[in-house]
Amino acid sequence: MDGCWLCFAMTSVAVRVPIIEPLRVQIPAGWFSMGSDAGQTSESPVHRVWVDSFAMGTTQVTVGEYALFLGDTGRMPPPYWDDPNFSHPEQPAVAVSWFDAVAYCAWLSAMTGSRYRLPTEAEWERAARGGAEGMSFPWGNDSRDSHPVYHSRWKTGPEPVGQSQPNAYGLFEMCENVHEWCSDWFGADYYAVSPDRNPQGPEEGQRKASRGGAWRHQIKISRCSARSSIPPEYKYSDYGFRVLCEVAR
Repeated sequence: MDGCWLCFAMTSVAVRVPIIEPLRVQIPAGWFSMGSDAGQTSESPVHRVWVDSFAMGTTQVTVGEYALFLGDTGRMPPPYWDDPNFSHPEQPAVAVSWFDAVAYCAWLSAMTGSRYRLPTEAEWERAARGGAEGMSFPWGNDSRDSHPVYHSRWKTGPEPVGQSQPNAYGLFEMCENVHEWCSDWFGADYYAVSPDRNPQGPEEGQRKASRGGAWRHQIKISRCSARSSIPPEYKYSDYGFRVLCEVAR
């Protein structure tokens, strides 16, 4: 990535250039079957969950978007920021901790007047499924290998966002590219006690939940129900995030 572009992005916000809100789509309120009985034990039991309506960012937050945040707040860039494998403005911003992602959402809310935050696991899975029940992937039950040019992608880092076919809700890369932070603390046995309306995850924990597959792994596309987690302070090159915008009820 051309370093001059980053300089421009960071100096331009010094004069408070208006922030353009991210593209997002509204996910309707409704019930869905969360989890899987065919996956890992943390994905079971399958349970019916109601999720209120929300708007989800169509893509993962990009390097270009995150650069505006860094320039306006004076925060230090994350690891790999200058690495050409991770610094194209349309690639997802990576190596951001859960705390960094939460700070970005708070900044975006203050800049726009909208209410941005990280999605819960239930909201993320509802969005990833695209309204379909019982499907393994956003496109259906066909194998990962059926995804276009699966074996030739993601060699040295994540792809620019918006490259894959969107799901039925119009969301890109929901189960691929980078893992996405969720707001919840992770509990492997949480589904057994989860409330059936707008579950928020356990009240405390040691690891924060994340969803979606990532470029760095042998299996690069996850199932919609697959769960993962790491401590919230960790910064990995295959971790990013997307934003959720709350809607008036």
